[in-house]
Formats: sequence, C-alpha cells, structure tokens
Amino acid sequence: MRRADEAAFEEFAVAAQSRLRSTAYLMCGDWHHASDLVQDTLVRLYVAWPRLQRQGAELAYARRTMLNLLLDQRRRRSSGEVPRAEDDTRPSGEDVAEAVSTRAALLATLDRLPPRQRACVVLRYFDDLSVADTAAALGCTEGTVKSQTARGLDALRALVAETSLADLRIG
Repeated sequence: MRRADEAAFEEFAVAAQSRLRSTAYLMCGDWHHASDLVQDTLVRLYVAWPRLQRQGAELAYARRTMLNLLLDQRRRRSSGEVPRAEDDTRPSGEDVAEAVSTRAALLATLDRLPPRQRACVVLRYFDDLSVADTAAALGCTEGTVKSQTARGLDALRALVAETSLADLRIG
C-alpha cells in the first residue's frame, strides 16, 4: 500500500474507531467483544482500503463488514473461548444510579432480540440511518428493514412490559 493510502487509512481508523466500537457494543452487548469486532473490521478494511477510497464508501463498508463478522461468529457455535463466571466482587445493579441500571436493563432487553432485528434497531435508532442506508448496510431490501425494525420494536415493547422498564417508552 502506498504511504498516502496508509496515512488516509490511519486517519479514517482513528476518526471512526470509537463510533464503530459503540455500534458494535450495541449489536453484541459486550465491550471486549465489540473491541475485537472493530479490530477485525479494521484489518479487513485495511486490505480493501485502496479500492474503497476510490468508491468513497469507507464507513458503510466498515459497518457492513462488522455486521457480517458478528453474524458469522454467532452462526459458529463452537469457540475456543470459555466464558468465566461472573465476578461477585462487582457492585450489583441495585447499588448503581437509576439511570445506569435502566440502561443496563434496556441493553439486556436489546440483547434478547434476534441478531437481524437488533441490527436493524441499532442502525436505525442509534446510528440514525435511513431505511435505505440501513438496507444498504445489511444487504437487504428496504421492506425487510421495515419489517425487521417493526418486529424488533414490537418485541422490545413486549420485553419492556415484562421487566422493570415498564415506564420506559419504546418507539
């Protein structure tokens, strides 16, 4: 890769890394896994960088790559990683401010959505993408985005009604 391309890639990676990590976290629900997703995404983006710069679709390609990596990982059931038990020395949700516990409960509720519905809800309402942009990022039709988003919001409303988030308004 040329030095100019490397400099442009570094500039993009530094500028987009935190946004990509936040989006990845909302899609997978774990900061460490989100960091791994962003790292793997940036590796793939580096390989395709000269081609992407000519097309001007760097961020869209990064989102799409990140989503594909997440979906591929979820499809593979076996993994070399072994989850460890929860650390009991951490303070419980009851010891944290109400806003933090509400956010944690909402993220747990969001985690119960299927991956496609969750991706649609996150891209539409967190990343504030239009239906067309979300469809392009997911590689599906706008109708699919609308139906998956509607189903995701309906499922979130039902799950919120079951939990302590009943006074939270969804959609």
